[in-house]
Amino acid sequence: MKLKQRVVITCVGLATLTIFYLLVETVYKINPNRLPTFLKNSLSNVGHEYDGSHISAIRKRLNKSNYTSDDFSPEGGGDKVSGVGKDTLHSSDDRRSRKDGVEHWAMSPLLLRINNTDSEVDLLLHKLQNYDRRKFDFTKLKPIPYYEYLKTLRKRIKRKGTSLDAFRTFIGSLTTSWERFHKGIHQYHLYSPDDSTVDDLLRDVAQEPIVDVEQKEGGTQLKLIITFSDEGQALFKPMRYPREQETLPNHFYFSDYERHNAEVAAFHLDRVLGFYRVPPTAGRVVNMTRDIKRLADHKLSKTFFISPANNLCFHGSCSYYCDSGHAICGSPDLLESSMAAFLPPEKIAARKTWRNPWKRSYSKHRKAYWEVYDDLCDKVKTKSPYNTGRRLLDLMDTHVFDFMTGNLDRHHYETFKDFGNDTFHLHLDNGRSFGKWRLDDMSILAPVFQCCKIRYSTFMKLAKFYIGPDKLSALMKAETSRDKLFPVLIQNHLIALDRRVIKILKEIYICIQNGNDISDVIEDDHF
Repeated sequence: MKLKQRVVITCVGLATLTIFYLLVETVYKINPNRLPTFLKNSLSNVGHEYDGSHISAIRKRLNKSNYTSDDFSPEGGGDKVSGVGKDTLHSSDDRRSRKDGVEHWAMSPLLLRINNTDSEVDLLLHKLQNYDRRKFDFTKLKPIPYYEYLKTLRKRIKRKGTSLDAFRTFIGSLTTSWERFHKGIHQYHLYSPDDSTVDDLLRDVAQEPIVDVEQKEGGTQLKLIITFSDEGQALFKPMRYPREQETLPNHFYFSDYERHNAEVAAFHLDRVLGFYRVPPTAGRVVNMTRDIKRLADHKLSKTFFISPANNLCFHGSCSYYCDSGHAICGSPDLLESSMAAFLPPEKIAARKTWRNPWKRSYSKHRKAYWEVYDDLCDKVKTKSPYNTGRRLLDLMDTHVFDFMTGNLDRHHYETFKDFGNDTFHLHLDNGRSFGKWRLDDMSILAPVFQCCKIRYSTFMKLAKFYIGPDKLSALMKAETSRDKLFPVLIQNHLIALDRRVIKILKEIYICIQNGNDISDVIEDDHF
């Protein structure tokens, strides 16, 4: 009898405590001031995970490690930053749109469609229009079709520019699309948007007969050099993932597979944005037996095998992901792939490789300098080639582009030597893009919000996407509809593009609200 009484008393006590807790929590949500001080303080601390205490530990580790932005770190000759506070990337003073550099979206695609406007962006556009209606007349801009406005922006480029040295005095006929593409490379763009050569080249790499296959040396993943019957060449990347599969949450950016459809989508996005800096890339379904195995050398051909599912597979040779556990398999021997047209050889168009100042650490244990300190831009702006000319704004364009695609793998970039420093960045190697549609990694935009700078033409394109009527998602869907791999991107990734447009504009709003001059933030260099 005593045992039963104890059980009943215990149950009644637990029920009473539960009701009391729920009552206190409800009162706290409605009016925290009605609670006693000790209860209010204990509840207000719930869920506050970040207190900044880890920053000093990170700095100690960083000071003992190699900075990834070597030329611009304190070890590279600059002054060391003292104190924690506002110089850290994750400080909360003016970074309301960021949470540890990443924003996740766990809502349904239907909800993501609804939020096409933002109050802060609306305030930004209103403020800019009042500031200079001639440059920021969004009322007049709204009804103009996007591609018509893109032509207007191109007409603002007052510099004539030049072509590659090898083609300036060239006399003769160019019969193939890839030869005409090489000749059309210009100081300010990889190809002219008005030139039909690019469409011809896209058609050729998607259907021209393959006559030779060679494995590309180096790299962490398998790539093939494909030679066509007209002697043109393209870089082949195979399908690894279905389009619906996102990057695993526990995978680092440097350990993920490259996506064939990401290469195709990146080319078309670059084209829609009016950058013209990604080599023409098309999707193609290859017959692995006829197009690869039959033409492969002995080293590559011996890696082919039939899987337990009776599909033809191969893995090639590379530093990672080239074994039977990471094989590339057809269905049964048909395989989707991307084909990126080759640029001219080095003897015709030599290229210079530049380290990205905002390169990541590529380490599981260390952060890059700019991920801890917020002053890298002050160092970058004082050093060549970023202290003069267009290079700094080109870097902003590159990171805007990478943020749209979700690419964290931009460790270097290249330029053509013929044009010196007065030329564009090539946007090469975009295979690690479009991996997570739910996630907007704000750290990719670090150059933009640390420098508080964006090119005028780039800003106006983003503003045009925002005010419509042509949304970026709709333009991308139409742009990729002619590719053999259509749909190149699933709808969730297209919706994410519209969401990221708003995120970039919000960063510009924050920069201006923090007192930066509008003409310094939105810089017009007539490109």
